[in-house]
Amino acid sequence: MLELRIQQHFIDSADLKYQSAQSLSKPIAAAVQAMLACVTSGGKVLACGNGGSAADAQHFAAEFVGRFERERPELGAIALTTDSSILTAVANDYGYNVVFSRQVRALGLPGDVLLAISTSGNSASILAAVEAAHERDMTVVALTGKGGGKMAQALRETDVHICVPHDRTARIQEVHLLVVHCLCDGVDNQLLGEQETPT
Repeated sequence: MLELRIQQHFIDSADLKYQSAQSLSKPIAAAVQAMLACVTSGGKVLACGNGGSAADAQHFAAEFVGRFERERPELGAIALTTDSSILTAVANDYGYNVVFSRQVRALGLPGDVLLAISTSGNSASILAAVEAAHERDMTVVALTGKGGGKMAQALRETDVHICVPHDRTARIQEVHLLVVHCLCDGVDNQLLGEQETPT
C-alpha cells in the first residue's frame, strides 16, 4: 500500500510537469530574457521566498554565482533569505512582513530583477518585496501556483508571472525547482550558445 502511494507521487509529479511544459515555456523564456538583460548590464537578481521557497531562492542564487552545468563567469545573484542577523533584526524591530522589502530597498537598483517565490502568491513578505522592487524600477519574476493569488494582481505588464497550474503545494514546489533549472540553463544557453544536453 505504501509503495503504491509513493509511486502515485512520482506519477502525479511527472503528469504535472508534462502538462506544464507548454503553458510555462513562454513565461520562463521571458524570465530568462529579463535576467539575461539584467546580468549582462552589470545588474543582479535578488531572490526571496519562505520555507521551501526560501530553499529555492538559495538554490537559484548558488547556481548563478557558482555555476549550473557549464563553466562560465559568475553571475550576480543574492538570496535575501540567508542573513540571519538581518532577518531577525528586521523581524524583531519592524515585523516579519518587511524582512525582504527592506533588503530590496537597500540593495536593489533600477534594472535589477527580483525573483519572488510564493506557492500561493499570497505571502505578505513576498508581496511587500514586489512593491519595493517596483519602487526601485526593478523587473519582477514571480514564481507562484494556485492561480497566482494576490501577487497576480500586484504585477506590472513589464513583470513576468510563472504560475504552476496546480493547487497542491508539494507539486508546485517540484515544478518550481524545475523552473529554477530552466532559468539557469536558459541564461547559460543565451550567454554561451548551444550545447548538447548532458546525459
